[in-house]
Amino acid sequence: MSTDSKESSKAVQPESDADREQSFAETALRMGGKSDDEARRTGAIDKADDEVDALFKPQYQTINSPAHRAVWDDKLPVELFTSKKPITPPAVQKVMDDSMSIVSGHVEAGTLLDENGKIAESVLDELGGAKYWGLLVSEQHGGSGAPFASFAPFLTRMAMIDPTVAGLASVHGCIGAVDPVRTFGTPEQKQKFLPDLASGKRLSGFALTEPWAGSDLTALRTTAELRGDQYIVNGEKLFITNVIPGRTLGLVCLIDGRTAVLIADLPKEENENFQLVKYGLYALKHTYNRGIIFKDFAVPAENLLTPPKGDGLTIAYHGLNLGRVSLCANAAGTMRMMMASMIPWAHFRKTYGAKIATRELVRRRLARLGGLIVACDALVQWCSGLIDQGYRGEMECVVAKIFGSEAQKEAAIELLMKTHGGRSFLHGHMLGDHVHEFLAPCIYEGEGEMLAMGFFKSLVKQHGMQFFEPIGKALQAAGIRKPNPLNPAHAWALKSALWPYAMWMIGKKLRGASKPKLPSMPSILREHAEFACEQLQRSPLEISSTMSKHQLALADRQCRMTELSQQIQHLLVILCTSMYAAGEDEVVQQAADVICRDLTRGITRKRVSDRDFRASTKLGEAIVDGGFKSIAGVKAAEILMSYENE
Repeated sequence: MSTDSKESSKAVQPESDADREQSFAETALRMGGKSDDEARRTGAIDKADDEVDALFKPQYQTINSPAHRAVWDDKLPVELFTSKKPITPPAVQKVMDDSMSIVSGHVEAGTLLDENGKIAESVLDELGGAKYWGLLVSEQHGGSGAPFASFAPFLTRMAMIDPTVAGLASVHGCIGAVDPVRTFGTPEQKQKFLPDLASGKRLSGFALTEPWAGSDLTALRTTAELRGDQYIVNGEKLFITNVIPGRTLGLVCLIDGRTAVLIADLPKEENENFQLVKYGLYALKHTYNRGIIFKDFAVPAENLLTPPKGDGLTIAYHGLNLGRVSLCANAAGTMRMMMASMIPWAHFRKTYGAKIATRELVRRRLARLGGLIVACDALVQWCSGLIDQGYRGEMECVVAKIFGSEAQKEAAIELLMKTHGGRSFLHGHMLGDHVHEFLAPCIYEGEGEMLAMGFFKSLVKQHGMQFFEPIGKALQAAGIRKPNPLNPAHAWALKSALWPYAMWMIGKKLRGASKPKLPSMPSILREHAEFACEQLQRSPLEISSTMSKHQLALADRQCRMTELSQQIQHLLVILCTSMYAAGEDEVVQQAADVICRDLTRGITRKRVSDRDFRASTKLGEAIVDGGFKSIAGVKAAEILMSYENE
């Protein structure tokens, strides 16, 4: 999707009457007794969400997204969960193949990293020559114009060679300067920035986080003041990946009290206006992650991005979705590397005279890992396809991000570490050297539980506006703070507002869950798809009852929101994974069956059955015998590797 503006603006426009109108979230918080400041801040986030939604055609907005419709529609739209493998244009495929060849060559030669342990500049330059950095840039501006549905699974393959190089493509193309410019830039801004970003002459990052602002984007303090034809920036940024002098940033700041995004070209050397802050960081150790201090730092006024609706929060929210899918894709590749290291060890290591590859527990671990990988593959193909179709994809991409990051964390700690045992903590071991890289994605692009609450709020927003907001306003108008349905005066005051909700509730109970029209698929997967569809169709009553029970206090019930959100997310993963695996080979189908069984038990709270154990053991046996074909070619470390000295 592209949203060209006809002309750039040198200053953020003042708020209109529509801007000042209270959002649903702001209204609810004020009615719930929250402070004006908290209500205002939450309302700003809510409005930014609305403004991003407005950039998309109505049929592709959040309330018409597959995740939202799966819960609230009377008939679940199964067809929206059927994803197709992308058709990658030959020219794009060549860029991908050449890029992987370059990185593989440097990994084998031991030249991928420089003397500081960072990805070498020479490698970044070679990748630029292969057009790696321009995959998401249009051909018009020197890139390849790759479909996102091709780009995202490509990151999985690149991550099987080196996850850091794959991650840099996401930082640069998804959350860095590329996506904001190509989506919100004027023709002049695109021509100014995209060719250099496509060639890799200037790599990019995204400067959003501050020492005092993380998940709460309304706490930003970095400011930009218009002076003549320049914005003068003052403030501090933190945890900015891919930042060194000479690169380009999407810089989020405040202009006249409103959030804005400037595209800032950093000077080739630090100076009195621009300094980097270095710190010890366990994660991201092979790339540059620095803080930045701006002191009267000048950015041309023409570099201000002006979305057709909203402000800088709109821009920030838009690009994060691509990064969330990319994170899941990277996890799928990284977990394949873990599997590739576990299998040789399982064949080598013996306990009491037998290879641990024959042990049920080890096979169970490999089966679980296979299931996590297949689910991530399914989410990546589904979400990236939706984005290419024109969907906003907010809710779906959140599911992919949370599941992918949590899967990678579990794979590292519960599966890889326990299989390799004490060797996991030696210098030079895959886990010991990279454990922070495996855990950190739980924080990237939004901490998981915070995103889960955001997912839930998106899920219930329309329902709340339609039914609960009128009830709340009726209570406010009548001066009733604690409604009692047995009180005739209260019942009379609420009669008009309650009637639509009562009719909706009765209709849902009478209709029940409709039987989905699933495509042809193996019976073991059909069972999971039917379960997910049925539970998703039953979920509105539970969700609405929770909203009714807690009413305006629901915003403070973070644990309940997170728990309900996770349940819906897992049902979506089950449906997406079972549909995806139906077209794959037998081992992939078995892996999908295993992960769907595990997720189902988390929802039903049932114990593991003997049938579940047999399914896991059978899959684990197939994996140790080389049946998981998509790890072919991944080079595992030596079984008894030469570990590094202290």
